[in-house]
Amino acid sequence: FVVAPVIDIEKHCNITVRARISRVPSMQSSTSFSMEFLMDDNGDCLPPMQLNATSVNTEMFFDKAFNYNLMVTFISILQVLLLIQQRKHSNTQSGAVKVSSFTIGQQAIMDAYLCLLYLTAGITIEQLYNAFATAAFFKFVVFSFCELRFFLHIWKANRPINYIQSVEAKRELSVLCIYFCGILLGVILCTYEFPKFLPVITLVVHSYWIPQIATNVFRDPRKPLQPSYIIGMSVIRLAIPLYIFGCPRNFMHIKPDRSWCIYLVGFVNLQANILLLQHYLGCRFFIFWQMFPLKYNYHKWPDQNVNHASDCVICMTPIDFTQHPDFCMVTPCEHVFHSHCLLKWMDIKMDCPTCRGRLPPV
Repeated sequence: FVVAPVIDIEKHCNITVRARISRVPSMQSSTSFSMEFLMDDNGDCLPPMQLNATSVNTEMFFDKAFNYNLMVTFISILQVLLLIQQRKHSNTQSGAVKVSSFTIGQQAIMDAYLCLLYLTAGITIEQLYNAFATAAFFKFVVFSFCELRFFLHIWKANRPINYIQSVEAKRELSVLCIYFCGILLGVILCTYEFPKFLPVITLVVHSYWIPQIATNVFRDPRKPLQPSYIIGMSVIRLAIPLYIFGCPRNFMHIKPDRSWCIYLVGFVNLQANILLLQHYLGCRFFIFWQMFPLKYNYHKWPDQNVNHASDCVICMTPIDFTQHPDFCMVTPCEHVFHSHCLLKWMDIKMDCPTCRGRLPPV
């Protein structure tokens, strides 16, 4: 075909361009064309110039993106159910103390980042606004109404009741909010400025079980997390990165990396298996007893120089100091209670029944 545009500058001249279009076979769903231009200038043939034009199958792209958002919505609903179940398990103060706030906070940052990402994608692609907005809404529900509330519950459980309503507590919460926003902004900037390191950043972010493993070793709590929560959350959080970096025909057109996917699955699987073994074999099963952190002994003999109450303030019955030390428990504030009474009390509160002092975990 012949294209003859007229360029109006100071003089009028005609440019004739002769081109030949040929279709190039492509392995992908798009169609590629090669255009070879032969320009005639004073009878001299210039070297051929090639331009490649690629057409995108928008219908298939929208279908894949819509299916991806359906998957994200379903995953978010499962996350809400698992968090509600774990929240019931850690509803008491003693149960919340066993859970690591860093683990829940790191998961909240991940979901907040995905919420902002889906919201931005929905604004950018108008045809998929409803699908991405739905996914962003469910992610917002997960990190704001479930994970942040769970984080606040753990934060309150680790502090005395009198401190929670003080001015220092409000300042500490303000600092925590600043840290949360700063870390979230840092993750966004890192993924934007260093897109080549996105697999490494994703691998680091998926180390959310490590703080809980360390908390179990130092505090030695009794069954802090439910096995269903550990297994379910580990599998659910692997779905999105495995789709992005493992699916050969993902709608983002990201080149799959199977070796990285194997590393990610093995890394998360190792963390989950350690937590499960801590649940069934004990939190310190993999370290030598010489390396055990110091733990307060509740069954020590009461100090003879301190005047102890003769009755247990929980059950209001006398305490027999002549029996075995396991019969009674002595708090760090030197208050004595029956062992079964104090254990039942600590299932609800981790404060001393007499002076409201902070009690270390059993």
